Parts: sequence; C-alpha cells; structure tokens
Amino acid sequence: MSDEKKNETPESVVAKDAWTEGEPAPVASDASAAASKKERVVDEGEWQRDLLNRLAFSSINEQRRTRRWGIFFKFMVFAYIFFILFYIPRDWGGADIKLGGAHTALIEISGVIAADAPASADTVVGGLRAAFKDENTAGIILRINSPGGSPVQSGYIYDEIKRLRALYPETPLYAVVVDVCASGGYYIAAAADEIYADKASMVGSIGVVMNGFGFTGAMDKLGVERRLLTAGESKGFLDPFSPLKEGEVEHVKGMLGNIHQQFIDAVKEGRGERLADSDKIFTGLVWSGEQAVALGLVDGLGSSSYVAREIIGAERIVDFTPRPDYFQQFADRIGMTMANTLSNQLGLSLE
Repeated sequence: MSDEKKNETPESVVAKDAWTEGEPAPVASDASAAASKKERVVDEGEWQRDLLNRLAFSSINEQRRTRRWGIFFKFMVFAYIFFILFYIPRDWGGADIKLGGAHTALIEISGVIAADAPASADTVVGGLRAAFKDENTAGIILRINSPGGSPVQSGYIYDEIKRLRALYPETPLYAVVVDVCASGGYYIAAAADEIYADKASMVGSIGVVMNGFGFTGAMDKLGVERRLLTAGESKGFLDPFSPLKEGEVEHVKGMLGNIHQQFIDAVKEGRGERLADSDKIFTGLVWSGEQAVALGLVDGLGSSSYVAREIIGAERIVDFTPRPDYFQQFADRIGMTMANTLSNQLGLSLE
C-alpha cells in the first residue's frame, strides 16, 4: 500500500486533489473564460448600437427643432411685412388722415423730375390736389431738392399749380429750396406765390441742355464701318456713329431755343417784376440762395418750418406727398416676372 503511494505520479496527485477539492479542470476553465469573453463582446456591441441609435435620434430631433424654429421665424417675418403693407398708412399725413385745426400742407419734390421717378408729375400733382382740397389746409409748401429733369414733367406741374391757385385763391402756395433747385426744379418753383431758400442753396440753371457722344474718330481708327439705313432724310440725325451735319445741328439748336423760351416765359410770368434786370439770369448759371435773393429769383431766406410758422401761420406741418404703394409694386413685379417666364417658356416650345 505504501509502495503504491510511493509510485503515484505528481500529475495524478494534482489531478486528484483538483477533482476532490472541487477546483475546475483546466479545460473547463478555458471554456468559461471564452463564454465570458463572448458575452462581453455581445454586451459591447449592443452598447455601441444603442449609442449610435441615441445619437441618430438626437440629430433627427435637433433637425426637427431647427426646422420648426425656422418656420416660426419665417412666419413672423411674413406677418410683420403684411402688417407694414396693409395696416400702416402709406400716405403719412395725406388726404386720408383727418386732423383737427389748420395745418400747413407739405409736398416733397426730391430727385430728378421724370415720368418714371418719385418726382413725377402724376405724383406731385396728386399731392397738390389733395392738399388744396383739404379744408384744414392754411397754406402749402413745395419743398424742392432737385437738379431738374424733364421739361415736360416740370411744365405739367407748373400748369397744374397755376390752375389750382386760381381754383383755390385763398390758399397760398410757397416753394422752399433745400440744397438744389435748378432747371426743371426752378421751373416748378416759379409757379409759387413766393420762393424761400437757405443762404447756401443752389438756385437757377434756367436753360436747356442736350448732350451725347460721337464715335466717328474711334471707328475710323478701328476700321469699323457704320451702316445706317433710314426712310426719311433726317430720320437718323445726331446718330453718334455718324458725322454731324450742320443742318441737323441748327435744327436741334432751334428746338432747344424754343424750349428755353418757354422756360423763360414761365419764370417771367411767375416772378414778374421781382426779377432783376440782368442778362445773366437766363444763361443757365446757378447762384447761392443769398445771391438769388438779390436777383429776384428768391423772395427770402428760410426753411419749411419758418415758412409754416412765420409766413403761413400754421406751425403744424402735414405731409401730403403721395408715397409709393410697395405692395402694389411688389405684386406688379411678381406679375411681370411670371409673364416673362411664361413668355420664355412659350418661346422655347415654339422653337
């Protein structure tokens, strides 16, 4: 018995002790570690997938919130524009605003006088008619800040002022010069009862101008040939790519002289004996407001508030200048864009 114990190998002893003591066999221990590792890999994969899902849903929710706020702010901007266009009066102080007591009506003439400009005859005449018609108007001020423009548009306004002054003789009309009242601007001012300006204002330029360019010399140097076909001997007169003809130049000068005489007659009719006896007045020169007083082109120095307070006697000024209907302009522009787009599409299809 003792010999058998002596012959037992260390390995059998270790195995026996491991078995009897309940210790896991080496093979069983490796399988458990592999299973545990596999479980850990599965857990890590699920955690990563869960994290990716959370990040994806968070990004989607953030995009949704951003989209909602964007829609909200766009709606607020649209509502603000809608309120401006429809609920705020566009004719500040115009004929639609009823105010108690006497006031001084103001009409602005600013910028170039032209048919497609804010200082067009239609715009200015509309404000003048509303101002004269208002029963609370004690006097009217034409506040002019213009270098001039179309003699036709200026003549329209001049004639309408004369007509309205005869129709409402109890309502005086005064012109007040701001920075510049030249050419067509002074044409209009001459129709007023009196003209006031600042001492540094620029007044005058009673003349007519027509200008352009000639390119005949440049064409000769470049070897370019002008081919102009007309029906009518003078149909292409003053063509910038053709040499000037003496007869055409004389014709244009005669036309300009005729328009200039119309201008002179209007100024003399409006200013009368107040004009100084000076040949320089109608040469197209401009003068300061202080010089214009000495020449009789201006009656005195003063601003709009001064005229309203001291001359008219109604210090409160109400603006009768017609303002542009921005919504109508926007609608017209949209309509023109759609019409052009449709026209282009039809043109392409017909091709």
